[in-house]
Amino acid sequence: MNLQLTDKVIIVTGGAKGIGEGIVKVLAAEGAIPVIIGRSEVDNLKVVHEVEAAGGRAFQVAAELTDPKANENAITATVAKYGRIDGLVNNAGVNDGVGLEDGNYEAFIASLHKNVVHYYLMAHYALPELIKSKGAIVNITSKTADTGQGHTSGYAAANGGRNALTREWAVELLKYGIRVNAVVVAECWTPLYETWLSKMADPEAKLQEIQSKIPLGNRMTTAEELANTTAFLLSPVSSHTTGQLVYVDGGYTHLDRALANA
Repeated sequence: MNLQLTDKVIIVTGGAKGIGEGIVKVLAAEGAIPVIIGRSEVDNLKVVHEVEAAGGRAFQVAAELTDPKANENAITATVAKYGRIDGLVNNAGVNDGVGLEDGNYEAFIASLHKNVVHYYLMAHYALPELIKSKGAIVNITSKTADTGQGHTSGYAAANGGRNALTREWAVELLKYGIRVNAVVVAECWTPLYETWLSKMADPEAKLQEIQSKIPLGNRMTTAEELANTTAFLLSPVSSHTTGQLVYVDGGYTHLDRALANA
C-alpha cells in the first residue's frame, strides 16, 4: 500500500533511539523526511547517516525538550530548513520511577516535563504549519495510563495526560482537518527497556515471564510494528481516523492473560 508520505516533513521527538528510531526509519523508507528532535546531536546524526546510507532523507535538531524555548527553536529550525511541517510524532520520554512513597514534588514535576509538557509545546509551536498542511499528529503513549505499574506516578500521570490530550486536540483541531491519534505501547524492546531489565536479579527469567503474558505470540512488540501503525496514522490513507487510542501490544492490555498460555 502506498501511504502517500513522499516528501512529507514529519517531526519525531526522541527519534534517535528505540521506538523513535524505528519510526524514523519506517517513515524514511516510505519517502518521507523525518526530522529527529533529541538532546544528543551525536545520536541524532548517527540515525540520520543510517537513513541516508539506506537511500532515504532525514534531518535533525539537537534540543533538550524539558526546556520550553528549545521546543520552539526546534520547530523554527525545521521550518527554516524545509518551509513546512506535515506531521508530528510526540514520542520522547522516560519511565523514570518517580513514585508516590519515594517521590517528591520536584521529581514529580520534572517527570511531567520529561514526559508530557513537551508533547503540548511541540504541538503548540508546530500548529501554524500543521494548519497550512492539514497535517497529522500521533502521540506515542504507554499502557501504564490504563493498567498502572507501581512506583511511577509521574510517568503514569503523563501517559494519562497524553491520552487525554489526544482526544482533546482531535476535537479542537477538527475545524482544520488535522487528525490526532495515539499509539499505545505495552512491552517493546528498546535500549531503555534493556537497561531496566538488566537491573533485575535474573534478567532472562524476568524477560521470559513478561513475554509469557503477551497473548499474541508470547513475544515483545517490535519498534517496527509500532512504527508501521504510526506511519499509517500519519498518512492520508487513514483520512477518517482521529481521536483514537490504538493499542499495538499483542493484546497485552485488554485480553485475558490466561490466553497467553492457552
